Amino acid sequence: MAIKLIASDMDDTLLNSHHKISEKNKNAIKKAIDEGIIFLIATGRLYKGAVPFARDLGLDIPMITYNGALVKGSMSGKVYYEHKMKQETAQKVLDYCKKNGYYVQFYSGSDDILVEKITDYSNAYQNIIGTPITGVGEDFYNAKEAPYKMLLVIEGDVFEQRWREFEKDFAGLLDVTSSKTNFLELMEPGVNKWEAVKSVAATYGVKPEEILCIGDSNNDIPMIENAGVGVAVANAKPTVKSCAKYVTSRTNDEGAVAEVIDLVLEGKL
Repeated sequence: MAIKLIASDMDDTLLNSHHKISEKNKNAIKKAIDEGIIFLIATGRLYKGAVPFARDLGLDIPMITYNGALVKGSMSGKVYYEHKMKQETAQKVLDYCKKNGYYVQFYSGSDDILVEKITDYSNAYQNIIGTPITGVGEDFYNAKEAPYKMLLVIEGDVFEQRWREFEKDFAGLLDVTSSKTNFLELMEPGVNKWEAVKSVAATYGVKPEEILCIGDSNNDIPMIENAGVGVAVANAKPTVKSCAKYVTSRTNDEGAVAEVIDLVLEGKL
């Protein structure tokens, strides 16, 4: 069955190491669109940290952001749906992080990232996404709203341990995933990129088996596992490669997305 929709992760997949879309990828995406294929962006980033890339590509699409917690039009700004973490759950996470001294980021409903104070972690994250992060002081630990997601930065060899801790201590309250080796991401249960991609595809009349999804990290696994064709880029984590139907020969720096699009247009995927 022909591929009618391609959904791509951004960081370390569509974007190169300089956090840019290469001309090779841009040209391939244009070719796909000219052939009638829908191209979606599915990212863990906040909306305003992702939408400039869609606009640069001229894409008038529903943007899948916050790992699927918010789907919002790239040009229209229309909110298709949102699925935030419960406020009481967010408060429990804040209490837990404060007690244990964990650095955590709060992704607010106003599309902002809040932290207790600006640190090397927040500065490094801000350099990746190119949007400002706001330090709000001790008041940070009072959850005044329901966030789209929360993110911890965890260094060293305790990452897997922290992951297991959150899965155990917040069982039934959170889904836990990661987008980089030191980013632990906390979502409302049932929120993931695949559920958002599938929902958007349905509005175009596209079936799951007509979808190709490509990514590199753990938060991409649900869409890679469930799409008609799941693709991992060459620089993807081993766990991601193991659940993909195809692994590219190119990395994100070499135009992995362009490689996949070319194969789709040639009828080889």
